[in-house]
Parts: sequence; structure tokens; C-alpha cells
Amino acid sequence: MSEEIIMPSEEQMKSLRNLAQIVYILYALSYFAGISAIVGIIINYVKKDDVAGTWLESHFRWQIRTFWFGLLWAMIGAATFVILIGMAILFANFCWIIYRIVKGWLNLNDNKPMTF
Repeated sequence: MSEEIIMPSEEQMKSLRNLAQIVYILYALSYFAGISAIVGIIINYVKKDDVAGTWLESHFRWQIRTFWFGLLWAMIGAATFVILIGMAILFANFCWIIYRIVKGWLNLNDNKPMTF
């Protein structure tokens, strides 16, 4: 049995776009209050089906990957911190996450999907 994808209305798309923007904000705020990224990833997973088949789906995928790969590299950086390579990993991860937040937010602002 296949699920039928129902395209959201214009009003729903506006609401979902606002949610994507909120998630970018939550990810950016996570540098000051780490819990905000967890709220953001929960929003991504709860609303993921609502954006299926729309250009916003690419933003949700981008945000989800940003969270999980950022967390992975943060754990690797923390684990290798004592041998000094961890500082470089954590700094690179910081720059990479900031890049992904900025790039995603700019594309969202221009109503463009993310390209991978």
C-alpha cells in the first residue's frame, strides 16, 4: 500500500517555512544554550512528513544532517581533546556548523531548496 503525498496549501507552506527558520535560529542559539539544538531536531523529525515532496524537504534534510554530523564531530573532538587534535576538530566542526546554518538560512530566505 503506498502513501499518497498531499501537497500543503500556501498557508501551510508559509507555516512550514517559518518552522524551518525557527530551527535555523535554534541551531544558532545552541552555541549559547545547547538544549535549543535538541528542540530543533525534534521539530525536524515531527514535521518531516509535512514537508515531503516540497522544496522545504531539502532544508529539513539539511538541518537533520547538520545536527547529527555536528554531534558526531563534537564527540570525536571531545574524545581526542587531550591529544590536542580535538581542539582542531572542534574548531573545524564549529566553522562547518556555522557555514551550514548561514547557507541554509540564506537559501531559505530566497525560497530556494538546498542542494547536496
